[in-house]
Amino acid sequence: MSARTTIATSEAPAAIGTYSQAIRVGQTVYLSGQIALDPATGLLVTGGVDAQIHRVFQNLRAVVTAAGGGFEHCAKLTVYLTTMANFPRVNEIMAEYFAKPYPARAAVGVNELPRGALIEIDAVLVLPDGR
Repeated sequence: MSARTTIATSEAPAAIGTYSQAIRVGQTVYLSGQIALDPATGLLVTGGVDAQIHRVFQNLRAVVTAAGGGFEHCAKLTVYLTTMANFPRVNEIMAEYFAKPYPARAAVGVNELPRGALIEIDAVLVLPDGR
């Protein structure tokens, strides 16, 4: 098995539990779920679901960049929502961050998320050889 490398950046919120922002194993990077915490303050952003969705994608992009990749390297996303009524907005806003071919994705309705967040997304990247 390949060695595990921890990926961390101050451009995304610090872990609020016993986990890493991301772990790289070979060319695969496993990103922990990101909620809409402002990395500067550690507080949940205000402004409703749209602001939270944007912040989550910005946080994910920061970790992806720290891993040496870009969103084009995302193979899989899992989206957790406290109400599936927000799923159409996820689709619309996601199109601002990702281009075709889009990553594989699952959407899961959950009762609640940490810190009262409305959305959480985790990801799996596959980096090209040599990165």
